[in-house]
Parts: sequence; C-alpha cells; structure tokens
Amino acid sequence: MVTFEVKDMSCGHCVSNITRAVMALDGQARVDIDLAAHRVAIEPAAADADALRQAIADAGFTPVQV
Repeated sequence: MVTFEVKDMSCGHCVSNITRAVMALDGQARVDIDLAAHRVAIEPAAADADALRQAIADAGFTPVQV
C-alpha cells in the first residue's frame, strides 16, 4: 500500500482526476481516497511509488508520500 497526502485535493472533481491518473498508469491498482483527510491510498498491481507520485503530480496535484 502506498499512501500520499494531497493537500491541494479539495473536491470530487479532484478525486476523479487523481483516480483517472492512477488508473491510466496502473489499470489494476486499487485506489482509496479520503477527501476530508486529503489522503490517497493506492494498492498498486504494477507501478511503484515514484511512478504513482509522478502520475498524481502530472494531473496537477502535489502528492507527499506518508
């Protein structure tokens, strides 16, 4: 499980964009997002933490691995 804090995630649209970015990288990943806590937990099937962080950053967010 890889967990990121994404403080600039503020709405359902943000959640959708992050989910889409992660799934584009790793279509078999399991994504669990807690908007209120600004947490994105990912159980990857193929991608590593750096690639996941970069995918979220490329979607316009600032992920910090926790």
